[in-house]
Amino acid sequence: MYPRRQHHAASVTICLAHSTSKPTGINRVNQIDAECIKKAHRHYTTPHSPKRLPARHGNSEQDLQYSILSQYQRSKSTPSKTGLFISPHLIAVRERIRIDSAPISEDLFAKYFFQVWDRLGESNACPEDAAPGSRPLYARYLTLMSWHAFFQEGVDCAVYETGIGGEFDATNIVERPVASGISTLGIDHVFVLGDTVDKIAWHKAGIMKPGSPAFTVEQVPSAAEVLQTRAKDKGVDLKVLSVDKRLARVKIRPDALFQKKNATLAIALAESALRKLGVQVGDNATSLPKEFTDGLEETVFRGRCEVKDEGVVKWFVDGAHTADSLKMSAKWFADETSNRQVSFPATIASGPRIMIFNQQGRTEAVDFLTPLQKATSRNSLPSFDHAVFCTNVTYAKTGYKRDFVNRGIDPKEIETLSVQKRFADKWSEIDPGSKVVVIPTIEEALDYARRVGEEEGTQAMAYVTGSLHLVGGALGILEKADAL
Repeated sequence: MYPRRQHHAASVTICLAHSTSKPTGINRVNQIDAECIKKAHRHYTTPHSPKRLPARHGNSEQDLQYSILSQYQRSKSTPSKTGLFISPHLIAVRERIRIDSAPISEDLFAKYFFQVWDRLGESNACPEDAAPGSRPLYARYLTLMSWHAFFQEGVDCAVYETGIGGEFDATNIVERPVASGISTLGIDHVFVLGDTVDKIAWHKAGIMKPGSPAFTVEQVPSAAEVLQTRAKDKGVDLKVLSVDKRLARVKIRPDALFQKKNATLAIALAESALRKLGVQVGDNATSLPKEFTDGLEETVFRGRCEVKDEGVVKWFVDGAHTADSLKMSAKWFADETSNRQVSFPATIASGPRIMIFNQQGRTEAVDFLTPLQKATSRNSLPSFDHAVFCTNVTYAKTGYKRDFVNRGIDPKEIETLSVQKRFADKWSEIDPGSKVVVIPTIEEALDYARRVGEEEGTQAMAYVTGSLHLVGGALGILEKADAL
């Protein structure tokens, strides 16, 4: 048993408190924090640190790659223990650090959090112009903590998902990864990365390392040019992958081009890792090894294209935080609901459509709504009978669940619902037939959808999308204790 201050709840509270709001001079802040974590990592480096670390960037292929490696672990005992680091989390902070497919326990999270916290407090880990006693900020701190946890737990092969960007990303503590992968690029995090895809590509290319293979999928021309230029400057052989033809025999979910590209990238990264581990993966041009097929088909993406039937409401839950991903998400919802089977009551052919949306702290997010509306349009009917805009605050009475506190958001935005009101005004303009509602919390938004279904006497179709914090909060409420 740890001292009281080292309980899991305390570690999460301190961890989230160690984030920051958007500062001016963001690139200098990134540089300082990147230097900080590199220095902190050197403080931790030992001859026994994890040996196989395929650093990478992406949205869902890290789960596919990890699932493939896990299949080999089960069938061939190689690798002996696997690690996965992802961001953001959906339900709990500790799910960012996984060992052998499971989030580390609350006890282990607290143990390793405070071991790193105390050790860094004893060292001068950050540059001279950083604040005295500085530690790497939230996401970077968790990256360093994951390295420590993987080392302590004997992980010999780890998959790292990069955070925002790549040039200043914390995963650059891995100086020679087994391989790096860059998935399809779009406009995202413009405050940090820039407002054009070529500026974003420059940052993303930062994960490529000399001496390590790098892979990407087909990109728009401006992004592709930047990636190739950066690869040449770094002395990296960047391979551009077309969709793997062997996937024709694999049931990919969702069955969409973007996911086939993700799977293609995952295959290339997994093959690189397995070969480094001495595993023969074969060279069949028409079919994948069974472990690859099983891994790709059995992967479950929490908060992505999930459907939950609650009787009075059928929930369609899909996190999407860029314009491109929202288009794909909206198309998925439209396809899922075009020929749906109603279960409440079975004799009624259709029910009200409800959208629950938020994207806090993203000034460009209001522009996401127009393509979302177009993708879900229904001839003379509104895209949604009800459009609900809520904050990411979890509960009506108690506020945020501890794991969802975000100190990078201006509290006044939440209190005044200013972002939600801007969304509501925009939606009223582009989809005037919708009943537009602004609601303070996720819990109240879900209750609103239930009331609509009950009052209309038919199963409502509720589409929860946008912020992963919204999606995670919704899943936590819907699934309660079974959420993680």
